[in-house]
Amino acid sequence: MVWNESRECMSRDEIEKIQSEELVGVVSRVYHNVPFYRAKMQAIGLEPGDIHGLADLEKLPMTTKQDLRDTYPYGMFSAPLDDIVRIHASSGTTGKQTVVGYTRKDVDIWSECMARSLSSGGAGRDSIVQVSYGYGLFTGGLGAHYGAERIGASVIPTSSGNTQRQIQIIRDFGSTHICCTPSYALYIGDTMREMGVHKSEIRLKAGFFGAEPWTENMRREIEERLGLHALDIYGLSEVMGPSVSCECLEQSGMHVWEDHFIPEIINPETLETMAPGANGEILFTTITKEGMPLIRYRTRDVSSLNYERCPCGRTHVRMTRITGRTDDMLIIRGVNVFPSQIESVLLEFGDAAPHYQIIVDRSDNLDEIEVQVEMTPQMFSDEIKNIERTERKIMSALHSVLGLAAKVRLVEPKTIARSEGKAKRVIDNRVLK
Repeated sequence: MVWNESRECMSRDEIEKIQSEELVGVVSRVYHNVPFYRAKMQAIGLEPGDIHGLADLEKLPMTTKQDLRDTYPYGMFSAPLDDIVRIHASSGTTGKQTVVGYTRKDVDIWSECMARSLSSGGAGRDSIVQVSYGYGLFTGGLGAHYGAERIGASVIPTSSGNTQRQIQIIRDFGSTHICCTPSYALYIGDTMREMGVHKSEIRLKAGFFGAEPWTENMRREIEERLGLHALDIYGLSEVMGPSVSCECLEQSGMHVWEDHFIPEIINPETLETMAPGANGEILFTTITKEGMPLIRYRTRDVSSLNYERCPCGRTHVRMTRITGRTDDMLIIRGVNVFPSQIESVLLEFGDAAPHYQIIVDRSDNLDEIEVQVEMTPQMFSDEIKNIERTERKIMSALHSVLGLAAKVRLVEPKTIARSEGKAKRVIDNRVLK
């Protein structure tokens, strides 16, 4: 199901023509309306007239999250507050919040992008979409909500939390699509089992899961437990919110809506642009936003771009699943480690539950990593020697993938805290001196 065929199925030439025209306009807008960008461009001797189209994109300076914090709260706004109808902010883990303003047109474009994303997963006017992302300053809930209304679906704004009630609504209201984090989807599956609710009792066809990294193994777990198509959706509040990109039912990468966002992949160390297919940090330039356009925004997310035509008929570039972040990857004894690598290994073992926590510590100036993994109830009742054998197998598999030794400890069922939002997978206790 394609929501906006004339836009989603354009030729590459048509897409790049739109991008070039919109880029020229947004560069002029931020230069004249945002002192931060004007100063940045003047510092490198660049004026709006030097940008003629997409080929000049690399001439423009990059933007970071720290830039947004330094101009807190409204310093990056390109439109006057009189024109701002919505303000969101990302919580973040350190420093000030990043504040984002949306004009009425921005909210309309956001709804359009989300409508395309939901349609990619088969949702339409006859669908019942349960939005189990949090509402509020977090962009997830309202972003999904407005998109579902745009396609004419029935929206159930459950927000997050009260999982047993969520399941009751899924079953009794006949929800056909759900939007939440992948870790919460797993938690819903766990709770369904405890309640004695089988997937045959619910009507879910597809779920849109984002806001945290996840793996193909986790996708299979969710699909098995909930009986649906698990689709990856991507967004970040600074750029738009959910629906910057989304998978279609082909499940072969997330379509970036290129008539609104220009993606790039760079080497995070050298800042050089990388070729299609290469893994690196993904950047976005927002070319239609009025409230707070961003130029070459460094997301710190690691991905790659695939420009081959998708079997679904959409022509917009596909970005691969986020494999980690360049700024929160763990460096353990000189080795770069992404939590998603560990998760991928853990989910290969059917005896272990998909709930885990990574504990990083330092002893005698040496980094140590311990991976705690919940056992299934069946495994917990097994003999100690069998549990220890599974621990050794997981340790061996982790060593093969990571290139370093990690202690593995299988723990009792239900001992790792569940999350109704983003799962806290890593606890880093190291004190760097």
